[in-house]
Amino acid sequence: MEQQKILVVDDDRNLLELIQIRLEASDYAVTPASNEDLARELILENRFSAAVIDLQLVNQDGITLMEEIHRKQPDLPVIILTAHGSIESAVDAMSRGAFTYLTKPFDSRELLLQLKRATAQNQLNDEIHRLREFIGEKYDFSNIIARSESMQHVLELVIRIAATDSNVAIYGASGTGKELIAKALHLSSPRKDQPFMAINCAAIPESLLESELFGHAKGAFTGAVKKSLGLFARADHGTLFLDEIGDMPLSLQAKLLRVLQERTIQPLGSEETVPVDVRVIVATNKNLKEEVEKGRFREDLFYRIHVIPIELPSLKERKEDIPLLAGFFINKFSQRMAKTGLSLTPAAMQKLMLHDWPGNVRELENTIEYAMTMADTEKIGEEFILPAESDGNALTPFQDARNKFEKEYLVDLLKTTRGNVSKAATLAGKYRADLYNLMKKHGVTTDEYK
Repeated sequence: MEQQKILVVDDDRNLLELIQIRLEASDYAVTPASNEDLARELILENRFSAAVIDLQLVNQDGITLMEEIHRKQPDLPVIILTAHGSIESAVDAMSRGAFTYLTKPFDSRELLLQLKRATAQNQLNDEIHRLREFIGEKYDFSNIIARSESMQHVLELVIRIAATDSNVAIYGASGTGKELIAKALHLSSPRKDQPFMAINCAAIPESLLESELFGHAKGAFTGAVKKSLGLFARADHGTLFLDEIGDMPLSLQAKLLRVLQERTIQPLGSEETVPVDVRVIVATNKNLKEEVEKGRFREDLFYRIHVIPIELPSLKERKEDIPLLAGFFINKFSQRMAKTGLSLTPAAMQKLMLHDWPGNVRELENTIEYAMTMADTEKIGEEFILPAESDGNALTPFQDARNKFEKEYLVDLLKTTRGNVSKAATLAGKYRADLYNLMKKHGVTTDEYK
């Protein structure tokens, strides 16, 4: 297997040599740079798997150098080394694109662990880049952010199953991007040049949904003045996306099951059956197994569509993606609003990281759009982030509210730092012992976040 190439930038030659020795002992190919100019030259001549950069360099800070490097290799994971464990520098590094950061003096085992994760991320980025090239520019897939492990698994699955014709069921709460994943599956499949048709089963009355799906003959009902093709016929040789499948009436579920079994449709008011070749992708924010148990969803249809399930995580389960998503939406709205150079203050980013996000990515997008509209300087302050979130009238006892906040704050810290208690304590401005006491108090462990 080819060695992973790592760029290490530090003006402390002793530390630079020490890092090189430790990484080479773990079979990495290390390219050291003792100054920024050499690092810039090396990035033009080489393609690296990851970079380790000291925050305090001679002529500039490491975060600025990282941004210059990202203009040449945008997906390169960068680990920032800092002796300044303030929340400002940590949040600033992460919000401006760092993979993670380590506070000096650091444990070499922690550096190796983070490098392993960073190089794995880089390999996945290469796969995603090839996927995006393959599916072209018909849709904008740059907002499928996948720094978090949960989203990495989703995109790995998309890459793996795209070429098959198996039915796919996408599960996830509203605002998690189910249709975006469905489009990615279609456009990376052999059917990519054929139609992609989508319908929200919850948004159309039952009386019209059957006609929308299967079409109707002339005179099939009042107002049917001519023959109409349904979505199955219009998606022939392509993909049909049935969103909110859990809200489809039982009577239509039986007809959909027959179509999936026989690969033919019968338009409303017609005795003719028409063969169709369609890959079906469904999505729902409901638990279909529970719907089956309650008699609201057909068990036979469930097993017909539940061939390859994809679970989309909620935004609060993938908080590592929030800085990148926020940056994406800032770039998106900057063009629309003709506002350039906008960025979030560390306090604003921290507020984004601490929010629960019941509306998921869609809520984050709306939040960024509002903040950019209201901000009158290039720095978007926390006052423009979710200004109405504390306007509710319901009050809970102080101790209950404090306990709830403490536990949620701990969980967010550990998610952000991937279970690293030292780093979490630094972000929180607390001693490690204090953090361990809080974790014990609320029954929180690091195991599930590492």
